[in-house]
Amino acid sequence: MRALLPLLRTGPGWRVGAPAAVRLPRAASAGSGPRRAMALYRTEERGQPHSQDYRIFFKNVAGHYISPFHDIPLKVDSKEIATKEPLNPIKPDVKDGKLRYVANIFPHKGYIWNYGALPQTWEDPHQKDKNTNCCGDNDPIDVCEIGSKVLSCGEVIRVKILGILALIDEGETDWKLIAINVNDPEASKFHDIDDVRKFKPGYLEATLNWLTYYKVPEGKPENKFAFNGEFKNKAFALEVIKFAHECWKAMLMKKCDRGAINCTNVQVCDSPFHCTQEEARSLVESVLKSSPNKESNIDEQVWHFLGK
Repeated sequence: MRALLPLLRTGPGWRVGAPAAVRLPRAASAGSGPRRAMALYRTEERGQPHSQDYRIFFKNVAGHYISPFHDIPLKVDSKEIATKEPLNPIKPDVKDGKLRYVANIFPHKGYIWNYGALPQTWEDPHQKDKNTNCCGDNDPIDVCEIGSKVLSCGEVIRVKILGILALIDEGETDWKLIAINVNDPEASKFHDIDDVRKFKPGYLEATLNWLTYYKVPEGKPENKFAFNGEFKNKAFALEVIKFAHECWKAMLMKKCDRGAINCTNVQVCDSPFHCTQEEARSLVESVLKSSPNKESNIDEQVWHFLGK
């Protein structure tokens, strides 16, 4: 399976993300995807960078606003997303009224992979995962893309699924998918999780270490994992994705409790949350005007040395 991965910039100030290169739009029912050639999506910035009102909206090849959460198909051949806002733009993560930055935990600086999310997936907070016995974290499935290229915020790429890790975040299942950009120069060498161990020795161990400690500088405890921190293989990962996609379909068709998730979309035509292109444009225009080029100052970043 090749999936589409939405990404956020991996630098300071941003959490997980949204997608970036996909196909020509057409009417779609929940769960179905376009069958034509890939085409780049475009993004539109609004608000001031490094401020709480900053948003990145997505447009398809026709220039129409779309939701990266709901309108970008999961399958190719078949910062964080603002899940509570119309059309789900990428926005800065905010905690206690301040922008949230990823801590630099020695020897790592920021994220150690391109961090994004699979569109059209949802970890249902009302359903217990059969593998972890914990409910979902109310987000799309997170993706750690391990390719050699540092990607830009808002890029949508195709990825090869390699494996998955079950992080338990404050009692909630927060799957971390391991994948690689299909256009990476070494992508042909990677087919399953053991290939990561073979061709990128130490990377999975570093990933487990990073995910264990990344919230400690905020005063939170170390994260825990199901399966004693074991990375599961591609076949296991595909089953997790399948389940999360079914949860997303149920949400888009109003068959479950979606809570505060905003399901507004422009391409899932049989969804009760479907809106017209004109309505989508009005939603975006109600947000701040396009952002100026200058950026505001950001807090100085520091190194955190965490040792046993």
